[in-house]
Amino acid sequence: MISKEENILFAAEKLFAEKGFEGTSTREIAKAANVNISMISYYFGSKEKLYEKLVEYRMNEGQFFSKDLLGRTDINEWQKIEKVIDQFSGKIRTQKCFYRIMQREQLHTKNPQIVEFLKQTKMGFLSMYSQILESGLKNGVFTKNPPIYLIHSTVSGTLFYAFNAKEMYKEFLNDTEEEDVFDEKYYTELNKHIKYLLKDLLGYEENK
Repeated sequence: MISKEENILFAAEKLFAEKGFEGTSTREIAKAANVNISMISYYFGSKEKLYEKLVEYRMNEGQFFSKDLLGRTDINEWQKIEKVIDQFSGKIRTQKCFYRIMQREQLHTKNPQIVEFLKQTKMGFLSMYSQILESGLKNGVFTKNPPIYLIHSTVSGTLFYAFNAKEMYKEFLNDTEEEDVFDEKYYTELNKHIKYLLKDLLGYEENK
């Protein structure tokens, strides 16, 4: 069961994705969350602080995953990369509103707190990839040492482009399946494609 604070966060998230931060009023957020407008001030202080809290909430979910993954000893480095891709793709698929907000904010935000959150998240991914690659090279799992920032660009760039172009691709394929059915097939193929690219970039051979 979600808390009252989370209920407000999720209602705001949907509205920010649809109308943008500037185009969304606290009154609209309160109505969507079915709470009195004073509750927003009580929990967050202002719309700006609510927005910062939303970004922090979503970003921290990914940070917990990263720390847990790096410490695992039951899987090898390639399997860790696979889990990063699956988890990242899953978040983009299930948290469409938030990632739509983030793409917009990377271009337009002037909020220093949001800028810092975005930077720290990207730095966290770079650090995670770096540690996995270093360990994989040491253990002989990988045979190539590509620039880490290009690994991150390959994964996130491909995922975000595919996320934005999904409806166009659905039309191109003349696919008339239900949205959920197409989503499942689309993201499964997308994950396989990214993993195929990374196998080559990292020099990973499945059966060696």
